[in-house]
Amino acid sequence: MPSADAQTRRRLAIYVATSALMASIAARGLTVPLYAHSLGASRFEVGALFSVSTLAAAILSLPSGLLVDRFGPRMLLIASLGLTAFSQLATAATPTVAPLFLWQLVGGVAAGMQQSALFSAITESASGSRLGRAFGWLTFSMQTGFFLGPSVAGILLKWIDVRTDIAVTTALVLLAIPGVILASGTRQHHGRGLSLRQPLSALFRQPAFLPVTVGLVALATGWGTLGAFLPVFGKEALALPSSQVGYLLALQAIVNGTSRPFAGRLVDRVRQRWPLLLAGIIAWAITGSLLGHLSGFAEPAVLLVLCTPFMAAAYVALGTAFADLSAGSTRGVAMGVFGALNFGGLGAGPLIFGPIVQNSGYAAGFTASAVVSLVLGAVMMALHAEPRRRRVASPVPPPTPGV
Repeated sequence: MPSADAQTRRRLAIYVATSALMASIAARGLTVPLYAHSLGASRFEVGALFSVSTLAAAILSLPSGLLVDRFGPRMLLIASLGLTAFSQLATAATPTVAPLFLWQLVGGVAAGMQQSALFSAITESASGSRLGRAFGWLTFSMQTGFFLGPSVAGILLKWIDVRTDIAVTTALVLLAIPGVILASGTRQHHGRGLSLRQPLSALFRQPAFLPVTVGLVALATGWGTLGAFLPVFGKEALALPSSQVGYLLALQAIVNGTSRPFAGRLVDRVRQRWPLLLAGIIAWAITGSLLGHLSGFAEPAVLLVLCTPFMAAAYVALGTAFADLSAGSTRGVAMGVFGALNFGGLGAGPLIFGPIVQNSGYAAGFTASAVVSLVLGAVMMALHAEPRRRRVASPVPPPTPGV
């Protein structure tokens, strides 16, 4: 059993690697839509580029979680670094829209591997009583990256074109190397074979699994719709220059990141976490309903600042809920399911609501997404049950009654 100091150092290494990897992803989230738009991509194609990446991450999250249990997080993180760098450079070398879908697919594969590995590693290094705070700081590190990525990319757009910007920001991946090397290489599962049947069966039997899943999908579809179209929405509807679009994304990431440690403490203290998730869903619905009717920089910025802390608390609550649904030998699979559902929701949102955005405008598309999120939130309330908080690892997570 690692000492407390060793666990602290391991968590710090994971946080550093997380920030660097998320900075690369966030920079891409700004530059790829702008680059595709400059090449003549339609609004739907811009949303589909986002969906290709996130759906690939969703598909790979579950098998990646299984591989984490079998081989340890470090191996998956090293492989994902190479794929991320390759997809970035390939995107910068592509002069037409169609091949961008392939490189987004590769980038999504890398993202799916990263999330399963990072969440599994942090779950391993934190006790049950401090798990919310560990997730809070991990997601703070993610949001730090989401701030740094578009900030750096947006500033660089003042001097270089967007295609060059994509290539230059690939260097952000290099900053993750020391943290990845120091991250855990512990194997959760030492048996032969790579069967998903037993860990998935144990997970699905939990009474809290279905309502938590519905809540995650409600939150992710709404957030994915906003994230996919916000860069182009800023250009077309808000009439902002590319650099200010980057600042808008960075501001949202700052608020998101600074909210996460406080959200983690709150999650550790509350008896029930579903109200935090419901508050995040409602906050997104309000944001989606209003955002398409605003103009300029200040109005959307204020709205995102007010909404984001609720989203932050909801995601921390979701991460700890899935961790509590897992056993020591199935953490990777549980986090893989979490990643698959999260990325799946993020990717489904733009595909479902993209045609509305294309044909009826941003306000109609964002509002439709908000309505669907609220409906799913109501379903979650009807089904909700809380997983028992995990204090010690058990061979198979025991079923728990609703709270």
